[in-house]
Amino acid sequence: MTSLTQRSSGLVQRRTEAIRSAAAAEKEKDSGGEEDEARRGEEDEEDKGDSKETRLTLMEEVLLLGLKDREGYTSFWNDCISSGLRGCMLVELALRGRIQLEACGVRRKSLLARKVICKSDAPTGDVLLDEALKHIKDTQPPETVQSWIELLSGETWNPLKLHYQLRNVRERLAKNLVEKGVLTTEKQNFLLFDMTTHPLTNSTIKQRLVKKVQDSVLEKWVNDPHRMDKRVLSLILLAHSSDVLENAFAPLQDDQYDLGMKRVHTLLELEPEKESTKPSANELMWAVVAAFTK
Repeated sequence: MTSLTQRSSGLVQRRTEAIRSAAAAEKEKDSGGEEDEARRGEEDEEDKGDSKETRLTLMEEVLLLGLKDREGYTSFWNDCISSGLRGCMLVELALRGRIQLEACGVRRKSLLARKVICKSDAPTGDVLLDEALKHIKDTQPPETVQSWIELLSGETWNPLKLHYQLRNVRERLAKNLVEKGVLTTEKQNFLLFDMTTHPLTNSTIKQRLVKKVQDSVLEKWVNDPHRMDKRVLSLILLAHSSDVLENAFAPLQDDQYDLGMKRVHTLLELEPEKESTKPSANELMWAVVAAFTK
């Protein structure tokens, strides 16, 4: 009887120890899982941080296409990029939902006759964009897209409107790219004067940008502007208006270059008035295109 009791108690004790061991193992497993989950979360946050760090605005992308990699400045002969960058600002604000065109009305005004109005004055996180947005919000009566491109560029004969000009835009955009690790800052001597230049340091981002432009009219060509990503479509049209699109196609073989440019011209021949009436079209983007192609 005593032997049976001892055997039973030993069995219970072994079972209790087994349960405790299993519980401890389960707890350790849960703890390890939580640590793995936390580690994965931190890695995801780091990835998000990297992508945020190298996310470029339309203005920065157009400037990057125009900059000479080693020299770190745009062509002295390019007199289009200044107004092109102002057009980029308007489109960037429109794509972010900050500005839009006024309603076309019963008589259906043309894109270039309609005024730009502020839809939201929430900060964008970009100093240049916020500066332009404040001008648009505070201006009464509102101005048209064409007027805003001229005013922000300083191309106005009205001395009372010179305060709208955004100064040192290229230099400020270049500094943004320096902060994002894409460019660096150097001083170059040009005989009579010294000039601050911004040579390329992160060729991966530039190559990725060039490839995005190339693929949009080659491998990923969809033959319909309204099926294209709005930001990519805007980039192509505004890069052309800024006279820097050629730089993206220069490395291509002759047959690919010809095909890519042919498709770009297909986009350039579109009628902004007609395209802006289609579903999901961004009217202000097409108004900017109309301003440069009129």
